[in-house]
Formats: sequence, C-alpha cells, structure tokens
Amino acid sequence: MATKPDNVEYPSHYIAGKIECIDAIEAATEGLTGFEGSLTGNIIKYMWRWKRKNGIEDLKKARWYLNKLIEKVGENDGA
Repeated sequence: MATKPDNVEYPSHYIAGKIECIDAIEAATEGLTGFEGSLTGNIIKYMWRWKRKNGIEDLKKARWYLNKLIEKVGENDGA
C-alpha cells in the first residue's frame, strides 16, 4: 500500500535534496531578531518553494517580503 504524503511534517515543496527549508531558515536567521528575522525567513520560504508550489505567485510574495526588509533596514540605517 502506498503511503500518503505528509503535508504537515514533510511537505514535498519544502524539501530539496537532503535539506529541509525549515533547517535552512534556522541557519540563515541565526542572530537575527524580531521583524528582520521573520521577514528573512519568509523570503527564504517563498524562494525555496516557488518552483515546487505556486510559481510566480511565490516569487511575488518573496519580493513583497524583501521590499519590507529593505524598508526596515533602511529605517535603521537612516537611508
């Protein structure tokens, strides 16, 4: 009997090779806090899955979060 994909624990659109997206996000956001960490995690999430899930929609979502991060960092840098 074939096993049903587990879309909660191991969604296929969040696994690339031997790496899970959540592990990449954890590593990439180490040392970031608050809103910057959240924005960065979302950017990675949408970039990670775009080809496997929602295509251009996920790329646009990643861009939206990236623009928010640029605004936030710009505020902190006085730019």
